[in-house]
Amino acid sequence: MSRFMRVLVMFDLPVVSKKERKLATKFRKYLLDEGYVMMQYSVYYRVCNGYDMAKKHINLLENAVPKKGSVRAILLTERQFSEMKLLVGDPLE
Repeated sequence: MSRFMRVLVMFDLPVVSKKERKLATKFRKYLLDEGYVMMQYSVYYRVCNGYDMAKKHINLLENAVPKKGSVRAILLTERQFSEMKLLVGDPLE
């Protein structure tokens, strides 16, 4: 039996110069092209079929990360992800 996992990616990339904005846009486009869904502006997630596939996507992500800025990725089980609580405001669905 496989266990669905979520890869959660959070990032803060510089966007002061035109080149930085272009690199940040390229990274966001990469995430969307790879099946990630935008949860918030700098928070994306992707559903993976099991731990091995999730680790594979994190390894692929490492090659796409811009040289400047901060990108973090965490693996969550479906149960952990479903326990997430929205603490402020209405969900935008």
